[in-house]
Amino acid sequence: MLKRTLLATAVVVSTLPLTSLTAQAREYISIAGSSTVLPFATIVAEKMGNNPAYKSPVVESGGSSVGKKGVCDGIGTQFIDIGNASSRMKLKELDYCDANGVTLTEIKVGYDGIVLASSKSGIEMKISKSDLGKALTARVPNADNTAMIANPYKMWSDVNPALPEVAIRVYGPPTTSGTRASFAEMVNEKGYCKKDADAKATLKAIGEKAKTCRAMRTDGAYVEAGEQDNLIVQKLQQDANALGIFGFSYLDQNSDTLRGAEIDGVEPTFGDIASGSYSVSRALYFYIKHEHMDVVPGLDAYLNEWTKHWGEDGILAENGMIPLGDDERAQYKAAMKDLPKLTASMLK
Repeated sequence: MLKRTLLATAVVVSTLPLTSLTAQAREYISIAGSSTVLPFATIVAEKMGNNPAYKSPVVESGGSSVGKKGVCDGIGTQFIDIGNASSRMKLKELDYCDANGVTLTEIKVGYDGIVLASSKSGIEMKISKSDLGKALTARVPNADNTAMIANPYKMWSDVNPALPEVAIRVYGPPTTSGTRASFAEMVNEKGYCKKDADAKATLKAIGEKAKTCRAMRTDGAYVEAGEQDNLIVQKLQQDANALGIFGFSYLDQNSDTLRGAEIDGVEPTFGDIASGSYSVSRALYFYIKHEHMDVVPGLDAYLNEWTKHWGEDGILAENGMIPLGDDERAQYKAAMKDLPKLTASMLK
């Protein structure tokens, strides 16, 4: 098993907000986006910063939506150079880029599992994807499958008698998060509403699509805890009956106090995520702005720095990122050099 090491992930923070930067030449790379990609991008930035030829890149969080929108907001060094994301760019997001004259290249850097975790002193959860979606989606079928009603389940045992008799309380990311978007699609929509017989029958009867099940509860069972996954980790360490949703690397780095829930009979381990056995997993990306490549110094060096650390024995894997296979690494290493333009046809 690969040895894990907890690397300091202090982020270089700008003394000025991104929007206040003038359009004059900037001597450092500006990056923002996914909190899941944040620790990995920070590691790469710190490694690059060891080279005195370059300024350390500024890496900020904010969520995948912030990363994808931010890199598309415009051309000029008042805008970020790279947007990190744990959910892939959508067509409407690319349309926004096109409208602002921004050209992007998409780079897939690795994979990550989305975990449901709890304190080791708290409840031990073994749950199906269907029951998890049923517990957290905003609406569920009524008794005769004629309407979708506000989710009435208060206890995990209300969802399934085999689950703990504990109140449903799950801390998770907000709507700007790619982690939340991926979770809602994989668990609420595909795991529950496309598989559960009652949910399928009800949605068909009322003419709604399973996509509507992506809405999360707002009655306190699901608690938005911000974009910083470390805050969710802290909540679980303080609340033995709560669970939290975040990327695998945060579980990996806090394995002394937290444990991951078993979903559909599989625990969220490095090996099971890498093999595809753990089903709640997704790809990690960043998006490079072409128009800044010859303006902001060091962008080529930053891209190259990723390729030094993203292998199976690299420091990114040691910190919880699931590496790409050899073929994909070769594909995206070439993309970092050739910078193919991201087009709508590539996203379909």
